[in-house]
Amino acid sequence: MINMVYVMLADGFEETEAIEPIDILRRGGADVRTVGVKGKSVKGAHGVIVTADIGMDEADPEDMELLMLPGGAGHEILDASNEVHSLISYAVSNGIYIAAICAAPSIIGKRMILEGKKATCFPGYEKYLYGAEVTGEKVVTDGKIITAKGAGAASDFGFAMLAALKNKETADKIKEIMQY
Repeated sequence: MINMVYVMLADGFEETEAIEPIDILRRGGADVRTVGVKGKSVKGAHGVIVTADIGMDEADPEDMELLMLPGGAGHEILDASNEVHSLISYAVSNGIYIAAICAAPSIIGKRMILEGKKATCFPGYEKYLYGAEVTGEKVVTDGKIITAKGAGAASDFGFAMLAALKNKETADKIKEIMQY
């Protein structure tokens, strides 16, 4: 296993929710690849165009250590993608971390993956977190699931993923370097 973080990007993704955690993870030594779900050129919710590292056809679930789903309107494209759902299924079956922020926790919530777990999401999407104990906190880690509320939680979301993948000391070191 290569221990790769895959960040799924689709048109309409919330830029802060994807880019800030990517930066934090890379600073902390995580191997992160952005994955263009519908092609390598992806336009964010606020018009920022990003070139994904790889296309969906290049994402190998056997290399995956964490699957990250950003929010924004792009979460609907992620939710409609059979390939994304295939990666989610692989992650669940193989004990791989799944991290989702803003509206994206609804994707895994609808699949009953949050049943019996603590989770959070953007206000209004709680109804899709089937079986979860919705906390309303900025970031919640419960086992192999990390959820976050929205763009204002992007840094904390990134640090939570880094702590899960590496350790708390690494996350704290990056916080210090970034003057967080």
